[in-house]
Amino acid sequence: MNVPLWAWLAVLGVIVLMLAVDLFAHRKAHVIGVREAALWSAVWVAFGVGFGALVWQLYGAEYGQQYFAGYLIEKSLAVDNVFIWAIIFTYFAVPREYQHRVLFFGVLGALIFRGIFIAAGSAIIASAGWVLYLFAAFLLITGYRMIRHRNEHLDPEKSKTLALFRKKVPMTNDFHGQRFLIRKNGVLLATPLLAVLALVEFTDIIFAVDSIPAIFAVTDEVFLVFTANAFAILGLRAMYFLLADLIHRFIYLKIGLALVLIWVGIKMLLKIDIYYIPTPISLAVIATILGVSIGMSLWATRGQGRKELPAPAKPPFGTATPQELEALEPLWRNSWAKKQHTPQEHPQGSGEHRPTVSEGDKK
Repeated sequence: MNVPLWAWLAVLGVIVLMLAVDLFAHRKAHVIGVREAALWSAVWVAFGVGFGALVWQLYGAEYGQQYFAGYLIEKSLAVDNVFIWAIIFTYFAVPREYQHRVLFFGVLGALIFRGIFIAAGSAIIASAGWVLYLFAAFLLITGYRMIRHRNEHLDPEKSKTLALFRKKVPMTNDFHGQRFLIRKNGVLLATPLLAVLALVEFTDIIFAVDSIPAIFAVTDEVFLVFTANAFAILGLRAMYFLLADLIHRFIYLKIGLALVLIWVGIKMLLKIDIYYIPTPISLAVIATILGVSIGMSLWATRGQGRKELPAPAKPPFGTATPQELEALEPLWRNSWAKKQHTPQEHPQGSGEHRPTVSEGDKK
């Protein structure tokens, strides 16, 4: 698959443009409802499917099917990621109107880290083909562990990432609107929203360890691996607001995801030395597993409506009062104004002394 440089630049340009449009559309903090989330989800899915159709048209059915297989894997694994976000936001009682901001920067970081992982994975596979055996074994083990621990969930209270963040980064115990950083008494402090962002970013890195080997099992083309990841990730924010209150209904999804990982692990093992399973068959198996697991989940929980996760009786963080928000110092000090208030140094021996500046005057 020969992809010219301008095609890479065009894809990156489209991604940046889509992120800018999304950021502009949500520049004001507000609670995103189901209708708005459904609309944005449809937009992102349309972009992802449309790009796959373009690949199919320009490069043929084989590459088009490889893209859709990768896109389907990434999109399905992302659903599990969405459920983890719901647990994190619920535990820390993050106000719903601020969640989009966290997810926007979380997705931006995810795109960067996925790009790094994909480049590294491609380089490793090119220089050491035997690593595919490790990838395949990892996928099989991960799928087995996912089935075995399907009823276990992330416990944010025991998160080592959060504990390390709070130990190393000075932070306040109150949310201050959408701010990630504040300045208080001259000291720069992180807010709980930044701690939540760090945890969201860390969980995505963990999920990337599963999904990147999985997509390399269905395509060797770096361009397809990256674009399938990118277009699947871009729709995660809208997917979260659409599905966060429906976690309790996807009771068999984790088993379906585990079976997909086991399937692509087997496919990778066979592809190395034995037999290459045609992409249409692989795509059909993945779609069938996911369709059956989702269908069985919705059928088994029919009649159940949307339901928020139970919040902790005592959230770990509070919310700053309007008076505290108004009293905040500017985050970034004006260097010019600071320079004006700095006493001028006098040449040595001039007999003049610099005036003493009190702490209050400095502020």
